[in-house]
Amino acid sequence: MTILVTGGAGYIGSHTVRRLQEIEGKVLVLDSLEFGHRSAVGDAELVVGNIRDRSLVTELCRSRGVTQVVHFAAYKSVGESMEHPDRYWLNNVAGTVDLVEGVLAAGVKQIVFSSSCSVNGTPADLPLTENAPIAPESVYAETKAMVERILAWYGVTHGLRAVNLRYFNAAGASSDGVIGEDWSRSQNLVPLVMKATLGKRPPLEVFGTDYATPDGTCIRDYIHVEDLADAHIRSLSYLRDDGVSTTLNVGTGTGTSVFEIISATERISGKKVPYTISPRRPGDPVACFADPTRARATLGWAATRTLDDIVRSAWLWHSAHPDGFPD
Repeated sequence: MTILVTGGAGYIGSHTVRRLQEIEGKVLVLDSLEFGHRSAVGDAELVVGNIRDRSLVTELCRSRGVTQVVHFAAYKSVGESMEHPDRYWLNNVAGTVDLVEGVLAAGVKQIVFSSSCSVNGTPADLPLTENAPIAPESVYAETKAMVERILAWYGVTHGLRAVNLRYFNAAGASSDGVIGEDWSRSQNLVPLVMKATLGKRPPLEVFGTDYATPDGTCIRDYIHVEDLADAHIRSLSYLRDDGVSTTLNVGTGTGTSVFEIISATERISGKKVPYTISPRRPGDPVACFADPTRARATLGWAATRTLDDIVRSAWLWHSAHPDGFPD
């Protein structure tokens, strides 16, 4: 039994690969290395290739005895998706169709999909449940929503069973500081805070301090990347136990503000975080955090790591690897 992980050399993918090796044993990574890093996958088998190569996908599944797939391979920049939508339609949507056709040709019918809470757009009600309206506000978010529907139709036509995991704000690094997030391209808050604290970028911009929140800054649901990895492990077990296709929010259920992230970083690092105040950004929701009830009931999963765990692991990784991965 081998698990195929697409995009497994990326941020969340590499942490999941590491956990899979500890729990499941045989893992095969398929990654183009456009954004991933060879060293991030450790000693897992890595095939450099593209999910759009159906024949490669089929051959790998057959020759390696693949029984399940975890699909991370996608572009994920909201801004870029609005400027270059073709890249996102071709890679995220058409690429997933090619991947699914390839694995189905080899008889593989179980997949865990890396989705996003962005499919719901700006939430009208909080905490956000899986029943909230699908209302994407970017091409990126639309690709995630489309893939969820595509996988559902493959269930109808081919018997594919899928778990769609809608991420909230993945953050942190491995607890031992061995792997983490490549901040060279990331626009996520935690690596930007780390980068500013270490003097590797200008002061952090805090966009808006006049929101209707306790400290005036936006609130988001930050979840430790190792908790996310555990959610994938449990999703694979759920599918092996004949679980039906489902969609699950994977978040902590707790909101954290920008200033709370800054405060935790200063306390843990012992350094001041330089920042400036800028006007609100158009389209930024005041708050967004998950209702993880369904994930708990379906998978027996819940986030166990705290905000301090996130910040401490991120600080350990970034301060020890200011230039990221060696490759």
